[in-house]
Amino acid sequence: MPNIKSAKKRVLVNDKKNERNRMLNSELRTAIKKFNNAVETDIAVAQQLLPETMSIIDKAATKGIITKNCADNHKAKLSKRLSDIQSGKKEIVIKKDNKTIAAEKRAEKVAREEAAKAEAKRIAEEKKAAKAAEEAAAKPKAKKATKKVEKTEEATEAKPKRTRAKKAEKTEE
Repeated sequence: MPNIKSAKKRVLVNDKKNERNRMLNSELRTAIKKFNNAVETDIAVAQQLLPETMSIIDKAATKGIITKNCADNHKAKLSKRLSDIQSGKKEIVIKKDNKTIAAEKRAEKVAREEAAKAEAKRIAEEKKAAKAAEEAAAKPKAKKATKKVEKTEEATEAKPKRTRAKKAEKTEE
């Protein structure tokens, strides 16, 4: 840190100017990126963004962020790109980055796995239904009544019930 008062002031002023320059430079780059993305996706939006982008480029040139020649070159590139696409000299080729390609591959893999699971589930249900049909066909029909049940019913009807009085008579005899 400087000791002289003017040197301290100069550090503070330089920090403020540096911050302003970074802000304007960032704004310039962002505007150019927005315009380029708009050209690739929608020409109507790009036409609306062109004057705004040129204004930002001029502002950066007047503030000393970029030189006047650099500003003119930027504006010429942007307007030429837009006019070439509008006139049909250039066609837009949408490029896929590695992240997009990887995401598409993952989505395809997930879809294949889900289809395989659904197919396995369907096959399992078909096997289960076929097994249930075989068991139903293999089971004999239930009989109306078994012989044991008939015998016990006849026996209970044939035997008279003993009452206490009859028991008492038998014990007296």
